[in-house]
Amino acid sequence: MRVVFAGTPEPAVPALQALLDADRHEVVAVVTRPDAPAGRGRKLVRSPVGELADRHGIEVLTPARAADPEFLQRLRDLAPDCCPVVAYGALLREEALAIPPHGWLNLHFSLLPAWRGAAPVQAAVRHGDEFTGVSAFRLVPEMDAGPVYGVATERVRPADTAGELLDRLAVSGAQLLVATLDSLETGEIQAREQPADGVSYAPKVTVEDAKVDFTRPAQAVDRLIRSVTPDPGAWALLDGERFKLGPVRVAEAAEVRPEPGEIVVERRRVLVGTATAPVELGAVQAAGKKRMAAADWARGTRIERGEQLT
Repeated sequence: MRVVFAGTPEPAVPALQALLDADRHEVVAVVTRPDAPAGRGRKLVRSPVGELADRHGIEVLTPARAADPEFLQRLRDLAPDCCPVVAYGALLREEALAIPPHGWLNLHFSLLPAWRGAAPVQAAVRHGDEFTGVSAFRLVPEMDAGPVYGVATERVRPADTAGELLDRLAVSGAQLLVATLDSLETGEIQAREQPADGVSYAPKVTVEDAKVDFTRPAQAVDRLIRSVTPDPGAWALLDGERFKLGPVRVAEAAEVRPEPGEIVVERRRVLVGTATAPVELGAVQAAGKKRMAAADWARGTRIERGEQLT
C-alpha cells in the first residue's frame, strides 16, 4: 500500500520504523506536528517522527492545522491508500478522513472501548488494571470510537511506570499496525464496532493531577506516582516548595506508622506516611537540587521531627 504516516512523539517511532522495514508498504510522506522550541536555547526542534523521516529522505508535512486547504490538497496529490496514525496530536476532521480509500488506521494504547482519550496508559496504571493493550481501529469523527480491526494485549507489571508500559505497547503496537495493513491490502480483515458497554475515558494528565495526596492509601499513592512517571512527574510540597518524587515502594512490614505525609528518616531509607502503610521513597528532587536517591538527599538535609510532604 501507499501510506502517509501521521505521528509525533517517541512512542510513534517504532510504528513508523516497522512500516519502513515492511517491503509491501511504501511510506510516501509523514505528517507530524510543527517544529517546537525545546531546551534552554528554545531552538526549534523536529519531532521524533519527523527526524526519522528526514533520515530516510521522506517528505515531511507539518500543517499548523490538519484542516489547512494546502495540506488537504497535498494529501490528495499523494493519493495514499491508507493513513496510519499514532499519537499525531491534532484533530483530523471528516474532509481529511475521507481522502484515503482505506481510511486512517489509528493505534490507541488501550483495549477499546476502555480508556478513550489522551492518556490511556497513565489511566491503566493509576487504576491498577491487570491487563491493557493496544487497539488498531479506523478513525471516525467521534473520539476513539471507530470500529476495531484488532488488538494486542499486555500485562501491567506491578512496578510498571507509565513510561515503561508505553515503551512495550509501542513495540507490540507497531507489529499490530503492519499486520493490520497487510490484511487490509488483501481484504482478509473487517473492523468490528466497539461495544456500547465498558466505555471509559482518560483525559490528558496535567501537572496538578500529578500532585501526590498522602492522605490516600499507600497503594493509591504508589499507582499515582508510577502513572505520571516520567511525564508530567509526581510532586508534593516540602516547606512550601515543590518536591519531585520518583516511584516509591509500599513498606508493608515497616515497624513505624508515620502520619500521612510525615517523613521518617531511617538509616538506609526514607519513609512517608499514608492512610495505610508508609511508602519508601525512591529518587527525589528537592527545589534547586539535582535528582538523587532519597537516602542521599536525607543525609544532606536536616529533617525535623514531624516534617511533612503536603
